[in-house]
Amino acid sequence: MCGIFGYVGTKQAGPLLLEGLKKLEYRGYDSCGIGTFDDGQLHVRKGVGKIDEVEKTEKISGVPGTTGLSHSRWATHGGVTSTNAHPHTDCQKSIAVVHNGIIENYQELKKELQTKGHRFTSQTDTEIIAHLIESQAAGTLAEKVRAATLQLHGSFALLVISTNDPHTLVAVRNESPMAIGLGVNEFFAASDVMPFLEHTKNAVFLEDGEMAVLTKAGVTFMDVKNGTILSKLAKTLDWDSQSATKMGHPHFMIKEILEQPAAIKNALVQDPEKLDRFVTLLKQHADVKFVACGTSRHAALVGRYAMNQLSGKSAEVYIASEFSYFADQCTKDTLIVAVSQSGETADVLVGLRKAKAKGAKIASLVNVAGSSIDRESDVCLYLNCGPEIAVASTKAFTAQLSVLYLLAYTLAGQKNAGIAHLKEVARHAADRLPKWQTQTQKLAESWTQHEHVYFLGRGVNFPVALEGALKLKEISYIHAEGMPAGELKHGTLALIEKNTPVILINPHDYTFSDTLSNGMETKARGAKLIGLSDSANEAYDEYIALPKMPELFYPLVAVLPLQLLAYHAAVLRKNDPDRPRNLAKSVTVR
Repeated sequence: MCGIFGYVGTKQAGPLLLEGLKKLEYRGYDSCGIGTFDDGQLHVRKGVGKIDEVEKTEKISGVPGTTGLSHSRWATHGGVTSTNAHPHTDCQKSIAVVHNGIIENYQELKKELQTKGHRFTSQTDTEIIAHLIESQAAGTLAEKVRAATLQLHGSFALLVISTNDPHTLVAVRNESPMAIGLGVNEFFAASDVMPFLEHTKNAVFLEDGEMAVLTKAGVTFMDVKNGTILSKLAKTLDWDSQSATKMGHPHFMIKEILEQPAAIKNALVQDPEKLDRFVTLLKQHADVKFVACGTSRHAALVGRYAMNQLSGKSAEVYIASEFSYFADQCTKDTLIVAVSQSGETADVLVGLRKAKAKGAKIASLVNVAGSSIDRESDVCLYLNCGPEIAVASTKAFTAQLSVLYLLAYTLAGQKNAGIAHLKEVARHAADRLPKWQTQTQKLAESWTQHEHVYFLGRGVNFPVALEGALKLKEISYIHAEGMPAGELKHGTLALIEKNTPVILINPHDYTFSDTLSNGMETKARGAKLIGLSDSANEAYDEYIALPKMPELFYPLVAVLPLQLLAYHAAVLRKNDPDRPRNLAKSVTVR
């Protein structure tokens, strides 16, 4: 979950690294720091808190030098303290390391190093890496890092600098993402492309077991296991750096919510050959398993439903963290459909790799070209929604739904009809968003003191209930629960009290009457009933109007006011909707 960013070039590294760290804030963090090389020595500054806070107290961007590395930490080993913040150094203060991931055998390595006289100052697993590099026999920094890396077990992305190899930055990847940016007389290494996007659009993505040695003269890629030089192809990124700014909005989340009509249309722009290849795999495999987490799983639930309704294709949807326990049952007749915004979700990667080892084929939907899931897949379709900075996913969800609908319609031989429907949905969304903005803000004003909200839906609307509840709990910290409306009497009805908000996702489709009856049951027990529907009803205490459209597409529009409701509730409760506590954008550690 941590963010790492390194630089080698001719500019002062400190200010550049600080700005890069800010572009990684969405990953979640509790402390941060910067380390640079200058005039024969390392300079390290770090502290606890938000980046701006640490900059104010520690002046972390003031470190001198044109070679450096930086880190925003999410605590895994050791408490949230300045001592445990990265970078970490060796005994001689000649090596500085930043690390994303978990070193599984750090305790054994630490004991061994301590017997050799190494002194540790932190509680982290990361510090042992600096000492392990220090303990290696004489050689270049790259040789020492490679030798040390071979002794590490676990997931890690590393950046290392040393006074013994000035103006050299070594990057290593194993099960944690690492991107290398190729500029003119300057080179970058980072957890993702966001920190260097405004400096260069040419990037190389390291694979597991690969390292890169960056100097002012260029970048050399190596295989960690055998030390051989690798030839890597650069990708040209098509993201605009301006798309990663707030564009005048108070938060990234509201900007990304309002971008969704465009996101729906952009998701339809797919490579025809890859789309056909994806559909062919769906047709060829009787055993289709969607594997995803959180919001992506909710999208997969809608996608499974759409495929079944349109073409009769059956599929299962697995929570990725649970799927790995069943992956051994996969065979060559299995198709895994991996869904992930970042393309780096650790639980998804573990499951698909186990399934792949059993002969399964892998098809995927991701937003980041060149990401790990993309590279592991037999075919991958991109969401094309641009960078999503807010931790709570919004436009990536609607983009995922759009691609899944496109797949379902193509599978049914109705591709053009599907595209026409989705473009109409995008138009409806653009028309309604301004009114929903005003309406949800007013509704959220009465929610600031509520601690429990329930979301009910049936059929294809049930995943929308799950997603609405997830968004609310993620950023407002109000306890929210989404469920099939028919399960209300199996426990939850006992929790309904006077004025408890109950949101009914209830468009006038085949589920309308049954869902309305469930809503009435909560109202009879004192609930305040909020109807989300294309048809008003006197049972609703509050009514959010949806446009009329084919019933299969209601999830694409119904989720938008729910996202807005969560956003306004968070702001009114004085929370930061972009960076909710305890959460990170990309869950790259299991």
